[in-house]
Parts: sequence; C-alpha cells; structure tokens
Amino acid sequence: MLKFYYHPTPNPLKVALMLEELGAPYEVIAVDTLKGDQHAAAFRAINPNGKVPAIVDGVATVFDSTAILLHLAETRGRFLPKDSAVRADALSWLMFVASGLGPFSGQAIHFMHWAPEPKDYAVTRYGKEIDRHYRLLDERLSGRDWIVGSEMSIVDMSAWGWAHYLPYITGEAKYDAYPNVKRWYHAIAERPAAKRALALADTVTVKRDFDAEAMANLFPHTHGAAAA
Repeated sequence: MLKFYYHPTPNPLKVALMLEELGAPYEVIAVDTLKGDQHAAAFRAINPNGKVPAIVDGVATVFDSTAILLHLAETRGRFLPKDSAVRADALSWLMFVASGLGPFSGQAIHFMHWAPEPKDYAVTRYGKEIDRHYRLLDERLSGRDWIVGSEMSIVDMSAWGWAHYLPYITGEAKYDAYPNVKRWYHAIAERPAAKRALALADTVTVKRDFDAEAMANLFPHTHGAAAA
C-alpha cells in the first residue's frame, strides 16, 4: 500500500486531494514538523530535503508535491491531459504554482505571521506578489471551470492546496478580490474527495501550538539554538 508522509499543511493537502480523487488506498504516516520529525534520519532517508509531503509507492520514493502529483498522474493515467497542446499548457500552469504561487504564499505567511521585526519591506514584497499571482489565476479562470482543459487536473489540485489557505494571508477579505478563484475554490471544496482530504487533518495527532519549540523546528536557521 502507498505510504503518504503527511502534515496538515498546503503541500500535503494537494496530494491528499489527488489520492482521494483517485480512490487509491494509502497509509497516512504523520510527520510532526512542529516537533521536528522532518529532521530525523529515518525521514531524511525518504526526503533528503526534510519537508512534507513524500510518498513511497511500491519501489518508487517521491518527494516534493509537484513531483508526487506528476508521478501519480502518470502511473494511474488520470488528471494530466493527454493532448500534447493541452498537456503543455497544464505543465506551464503547474510550474506557475510550483515556482510562484506556492513559494510566494509560503513566504507571505512566514513574514506576515512569524518573522521578527523589522519586516515591513518583506511583508509588502510578498503580499504584492501574492496579489499579482492570484490576479493572474483569477483572470485565467474567467469563463472556465478548470485552470486547464475541460476537466479537473493536477493543476487544479496543486493550486487548490494553497488557495485553501489564502484567507490566512488576506484576513477578513478572504477570496473577495478574486471572484473567479472564489467560485473555483468552493466548487472543488464541495467535492467529496476534497472534503475527505480536508478531514484528514483531524485523523492525525500532531503538535498544534506555534511555540518556541515549533519555531525552532520549522525555522532552525533563524529560531533554532544555532541561531542564538
């Protein structure tokens, strides 16, 4: 059975959605990143980069959420367009999420919520970039049900994993500045597979408090003992 190394955060959520949409059996292995499980030698043997998600699928070990989505799509034959032109479009938008929307969202969350002062420049920098990325996505979704093609694909799954956390960046405004993203996000959220993917967070026992221990484990270069 496929082993899914998971923590209830954006990138694992993408993979959870994919697995649930596939109806694929899998075993959840919680990686408590706030307690530092990602730094353990056993997990580094699965993902040398020390991040979630990761999977062990038969003889294949795959880390990085984008790589996992591609692996599952290719091995299961679903959710990646087969037409060459549509596939090229899908890969472009998939990398838009992987290299832009995702990393900038992560940095925006970090600087808005966890970085020490002074941080005005960083908050402005990443906040503006998040707005730019979501406006591009909103424009793309105008008149479309899906980001690419006529059916749900791994591009939607990848973007949705981060879009679920957009209110954490925008606060009370939530999705209001991006009406097409809002429509698309809620349409996916109503799917049974998405509900199961979100409910996965309640099935694992992990640390929830962002205290000094958690900060040291998440950001060892700036909050760990070595940074003191």
